[in-house]
Amino acid sequence: MRKSISAHSPIDNALRICAGIGKGLGDGDPLVTPIVQSTTFTRTQVGSNPDHQYSRVSNPTVAALETALGRLEDALPAVCFTTGLAAETALFLALLKSGDHVVCGRSVYGGTTRLLQQILPELGISCTFIDSTKPAEVADAIQQNTRLVFVETPSNPTLELTDISAIAAIAHKARALLAVDNTFLTAALQRPLDLGADISVYSTTKFIDGHSVALGGALVSSNKDVLDRLRFIRKCTGAIQTPFDAWLTINGLKTLPIRIAQQSRTAEAIARWLSSQGVVASVYYPGLNDESDESLARRQHPDGNGAVVSFEVEGGIEAGKRFVESLELCTLVEHVGSVETLITHPASMTHADVPENERAEVGISDGLLRLSVGLEPVEIIIEDLVRGLESITLSCSTGESEVGTCLTNL
Repeated sequence: MRKSISAHSPIDNALRICAGIGKGLGDGDPLVTPIVQSTTFTRTQVGSNPDHQYSRVSNPTVAALETALGRLEDALPAVCFTTGLAAETALFLALLKSGDHVVCGRSVYGGTTRLLQQILPELGISCTFIDSTKPAEVADAIQQNTRLVFVETPSNPTLELTDISAIAAIAHKARALLAVDNTFLTAALQRPLDLGADISVYSTTKFIDGHSVALGGALVSSNKDVLDRLRFIRKCTGAIQTPFDAWLTINGLKTLPIRIAQQSRTAEAIARWLSSQGVVASVYYPGLNDESDESLARRQHPDGNGAVVSFEVEGGIEAGKRFVESLELCTLVEHVGSVETLITHPASMTHADVPENERAEVGISDGLLRLSVGLEPVEIIIEDLVRGLESITLSCSTGESEVGTCLTNL
């Protein structure tokens, strides 16, 4: 396990780093990182080698974001891409070749599953999906040709937790690398590299940007050889993030620690409230119902469990549809991480390409709903959720149907 050079907790470290973005400039320099919206850069003479030559390879604004993302994990500058899936694609192309094998957690983003099931096999790369919450199952899936272990924790959308340190030990014993999708928590709450991972994977489109305005993805590592290879793949495929999206993401990053800390507190309160409602069949939130899960959560992300809550209402897909269509505050979209509260129906949206039997195996039922908690007051969000519960003609756990009565149980 890598020893962090930071003496701060993840959230304190993020506050310190994010508050410093744009600081330390010379007299008269801009406070806000400028957009360098140029495709190419001049040279003073033939054979010169400036830091930036062409924006398909590197760009000053993108580089500023990469430096900040790397500092959040006491790592080298990140490698930024057009989207999170572009980052994952580059990761697989950089580390794998025909004949190689991947071990992947079964509860990951649907787009990751699609890459590993439908694209990489055509290149001769195989994958075994396992329950990454069970280290023994990960160890059993390792083969002689395993080169990469890929997990997501908390997982999407069931929010299961994987012990990063335990899986890192298994991967490294097999001379494989461990990549952790940390999109839901970000480095403000969880730093996978400190726990033994080799690469942190992000869709910066989500919580890092935080305002639903900029697509992006990033890979963070302390392994220079891996980062050099990733930059080469990015150069060859042309998947670098645009300067404008990088600039928007930098500005979102400045408020990330404040946003995600508040959103996590609200999400936990909502998860506990949902679990007390009789009409709600299941609630998924880290550490909510399991002592070992709670212990792992405290160890891996002590400053908060994230802003995403998943739950299932009784009545299946029809009840779920009535629930989301009755909401006024929560918006039905395929997204998480915004300052607004959002709701998603995974079976028909984020995981629609995953076969029904595979969704069922990982707990993604037809009635499962995923809530991405925003910055609204907790009472206002719950008031809207009560509308959803009332829409399926069932009462709150108190036996009352009035919004005010339900709110008193928060």
